[in-house]
Parts: sequence; C-alpha cells; structure tokens
Amino acid sequence: MELRTYYPTIVLSDIHIGSEHSKTEEVTNFLKHVNCDRLILNGDIIDGWQLQKQGKRWKNKHTDFFKVLMKMMEKQGTEIIYVHGNHDDFLDHLAPMTFYNVSIVKEYLFHSFGKKYYVTHGDIFDSVTTHMRWLARLGDIGYTFLLWVNKIYNRQREKSGKPYFSLSQRIKSKVKSAVSYISDFEKELVALAVSKKADAIICGHIHQATDRWYGDIRYLNSGDWVESMTALVQNELGDWKIVKYNSRQQVSEDTWSNKILYPEVI
Repeated sequence: MELRTYYPTIVLSDIHIGSEHSKTEEVTNFLKHVNCDRLILNGDIIDGWQLQKQGKRWKNKHTDFFKVLMKMMEKQGTEIIYVHGNHDDFLDHLAPMTFYNVSIVKEYLFHSFGKKYYVTHGDIFDSVTTHMRWLARLGDIGYTFLLWVNKIYNRQREKSGKPYFSLSQRIKSKVKSAVSYISDFEKELVALAVSKKADAIICGHIHQATDRWYGDIRYLNSGDWVESMTALVQNELGDWKIVKYNSRQQVSEDTWSNKILYPEVI
C-alpha cells in the first residue's frame, strides 16, 4: 500500500510547464505522494510565453502532470484552484470559471482553521509585467539565459561532489535593487492583505519561498519549481510550512515521505 502524506491545503506556484528548466517530473512525483483537500496552483503553472516560441512543443511529461491532477480530483476529491499569473495570462479570458472540481480565478479568498487567507500570484504589483510586457519578456530571456549558465555550472559542481548553487538567488541576495524590489513587493502584498481584512497573504511570482510576519499579517510565498522546488503545505493543526523536494534523498518509496516532505523549515 502506497504511503501518502496528508495536508489539508497545498500551494504550488511557478512551475513554468513548457520551459526547458521546469522541474515538471519532480513536481509530478511530489503530487503522487501527497493527499490534500485543496490544491492551489498559484500562477505561472503553464508557461505560455515559452510555449509560444518556435520549436517548443507539449511533451508527455506535461500531460502526466495534469493526469495526476485528475486522479487527485477523482480518487481524493481534491478541489483545485488555479490562480493565473503573468506567464499563463492566456487564462485571463476564462476567469472566473468553474467546472467539476476546478476553479480558474484571478484571485482567491478562503477561510481555514479560523483564519482568512488571500491568494494572488503577485504580478499585479510588478509594474514591469503589467505595464511593460516587452521589457518583461526581455527579462524572461535574460533569466532563461542565466538558468542555462547555471545548469552548466552545476554540472561541474556535481562532478566535484559539490551541492547545487543558484546564481539567480545569489544575485537577488546581493544586488541592492533586487533586494529592494523584493522588500517592496512583500510590503505591497501585506498592505493588500490588510485591505482584504485577511490574516495572511499567499503569493508566488518572485521565485523565492518565504514565511515571514509583518506585524499581525503573515506573508507566505510558495517559491518555484524551476530551481528551488518548494511548496507551501498546511498541516492538520492549521499551521503552514515550506517543504523542499530533494530527489537525491529518494532512497526508497518507504522513506520518501519522511525524506522529502519533512525537511527543515526554510
């Protein structure tokens, strides 16, 4: 009998299906080992920007991801809420729409364990993605190039027995303008949560998993499945944690849940 870990709510964002750097197989494997009542896909799940490029095509591993979602709905009764972001903005014309157990929305508000949560991808507070799409796409090209360089660099590190190193995360932590942007981004979203009379804000977009308090408001960011491979999970007591997928720890199916889903809190 397959051992699955139960969480009332799981939040995933920024999978970027269609990008060559997307960890689609890893996130699919993650979902095969969990049960949840509510799965929130918080934007940039499908990367429409990448799929529009010449030579890009839909692959079997992309279909497998959605097959797992359908099995979760069928066998577990999981409710799936898809909050679209900027890379999957082709869904903008469909939202809001509900069919079977799937809802496609621009934002999502829900109550859980006596708390009120406001969910948004977060791109609405990025003036570049909302008002200067050409510049956002140029930035996407730069980020993709950085991921390509990072991939080659980490191949060499792996041969030397060194752990994975993220160039993009290091740049974000060292460049003053990037640090300032992230700080402003968080504060804007916290202010939005206050305006919605919510206890917490849940977002994605900037590919940086975070669990932080701003006064009485909890700021939660689910990270991404391009580099960090992180998810937000809510346990049976109603508390939230960031969990990180680490394929190197997959010793056997019996130890998978303990190894993968219970890492240190980031």
